[in-house]
Amino acid sequence: MTGPIVVSRADWLAERLRLLEEEKAFTRQRDALSARRRALPWVRVEKAYVFETPAGALSLSEIFTGRDQLIVYHFMFGPDWELPCKSCSFWADNFNLIPDHLAQRDTAFVAISRAPLARLDAFKTRMGWSFPWYSSGDGDFNHDFGVSFQRAEVEAGTATYNYRPTTTRMSDLVGISVFARDAAGGVFHTYSTYGRGVDMLNGAYHYLDLTPKGRDEAGLEFSQSWVRHRDRYDADVEPGRA
Repeated sequence: MTGPIVVSRADWLAERLRLLEEEKAFTRQRDALSARRRALPWVRVEKAYVFETPAGALSLSEIFTGRDQLIVYHFMFGPDWELPCKSCSFWADNFNLIPDHLAQRDTAFVAISRAPLARLDAFKTRMGWSFPWYSSGDGDFNHDFGVSFQRAEVEAGTATYNYRPTTTRMSDLVGISVFARDAAGGVFHTYSTYGRGVDMLNGAYHYLDLTPKGRDEAGLEFSQSWVRHRDRYDADVEPGRA
């Protein structure tokens, strides 16, 4: 394995300043892309979606909890899964405490899965999480927003994910959807992202991107094969479905 290039502080600073110019250009590009994202047109949500929550059945409008914006993390936890997705749990460890901050900017945050609420609550307690996590049960919400797939679709190869046909054999995949309410109380879908699109919401990954080894996932069976539920890293085997 080739070792690092070692240089003087002056040479390092010169190289760092060249990289800084590229970083500044990337930041400007990211700001412009975020502006385009905010400028997307809205789609009115006509269907009545209902979620199982600790406070009882709530509509999509009600889970805004009085805010005008709502971010939904589509958490992979199928109705017949013993455990939720390990990677989604990795993301949850990163977003667990942000709802209070987002609320100060008129934005509610919830995770939604198809698993029963009792199973969500049990795992939430195990992990010490506090973010709102609701069940869409057997409703159409996850399917309509592109993160769950009917068996017939999967078997026929007609399922779509990230706006393209997919060959996935999974019943549930990850995504993030954003909704807004207007002054009249109407609910609108403004944005969704899937796959690598959720990457920017994982702070731990971006810290690793600052290090010499980076994410250090080259050569693994798949990029996140190293991930475990946070309380299972010292165990030899991760029990149940990941």
